Parts: sequence; structure tokens; C-alpha cells
Amino acid sequence: MASGSLHVPVAIILLGGGLLACFWGYRLLRPLLAAYGFIGGAIGATLFIDGLQTWVAVIVTLAAGLAGALVAVLTYLAGVALFGAALGAVLLNAVSAAPEQDVWFVLGACLTGALLALAGRRYVLILATSFGGAWTALVGALALAGNSAAVAAAGGNLEALPPVADPRAQLWFVVGWCGLGATAMLIQLRDLASRLRDGAEEG
Repeated sequence: MASGSLHVPVAIILLGGGLLACFWGYRLLRPLLAAYGFIGGAIGATLFIDGLQTWVAVIVTLAAGLAGALVAVLTYLAGVALFGAALGAVLLNAVSAAPEQDVWFVLGACLTGALLALAGRRYVLILATSFGGAWTALVGALALAGNSAAVAAAGGNLEALPPVADPRAQLWFVVGWCGLGATAMLIQLRDLASRLRDGAEEG
């Protein structure tokens, strides 16, 4: 957990990585996935290296980071499908007044969402990176400014900020998040359209 003086470098990383994901997420997708996967793998390794000699701990951490990067790059399409499935289930729940749904109906909505997400993965990835990067960048900027909720989020405690916290209690954050995310999404969509016109986008 980031605390005290550690929240500053963590906030800088969140701000820089968030801006990259926000405005160039689709174009830099694989490098970003590799970077996040490496960080995740390295952080996971720190849970198991207590008591190891320093050089062994370094090797284990690097190996775990490389494994995380490889897994992240190879499984991103599965992540897109899961995102679509989850979105299908959420939309079904939102539009239905019934307290319970037939399991096959729910599975059908999830499958439809997954297939649509894969078919339109360019746009799903732009949506995810724009708003995911906007949230990360905003948290990083606020943490640098000393905002207590953002500092807590930078340390892994997400309870004080949306979407975990009640959005109505943090309306200012929601407005900033949506505004930055929407702006970034439009910029990425314009960039994608330009690349498609130039024949640089392969699919």
C-alpha cells in the first residue's frame, strides 16, 4: 500500500500511465498491456519473496513480471469478451423489471454481449482505455494535489471514489472523469478513423 511519501511516486505513475492509456490507449494497447502485466506480475511476486536472498528475489520478481506481461498481451481478447458479457448482463438487469431472470436468458445476453464486443473490439478497447485511463489520470493528479480520497485510492483503497463509492456523493469526480474520458474517446476515435483512411489499421 502506498502511504506517506510513497504516494507521490505512485501518483506520478498513475498520472502518466493514465494519460497514455486515456489518449493513446488503442494505439499503444500492447505496450500498455505488457507494462501493466509486468507491474502486476512483479507486485504479485513480492508476496512470495520474503526470506529469499536479494539476487534470488530480484530474479523471481523479474520472471514474474515478464510472465505477467506475456499473459496480459496474450489474453486481451478474452478480456474484451468478458467485458462484453458483463455489459450484457448489466444492461439486461437495468432494462428488466423482473427480480429474477431465466438462466438461459441471462446466458444469452452475456453471449450476445461478448460476441458484439469482439466484433467491435476496436471501439470497446477505445471506450475502456479512454475512461479507464481518465480515472487513473484523475486519481494520480488529485493524489499529487493531496486529496485524501485519491491518496487512499493510490494506495489501493478504492472505497472513497466512484464507481465504488456513491457517485452522488462525489459528483465533482464523476463530472471530471466523464468529461476527460469523453474527450479522450473522441480523440482516439478520430485517430482510428484517420488510420483506417490511411490503411494503417489492420483490424
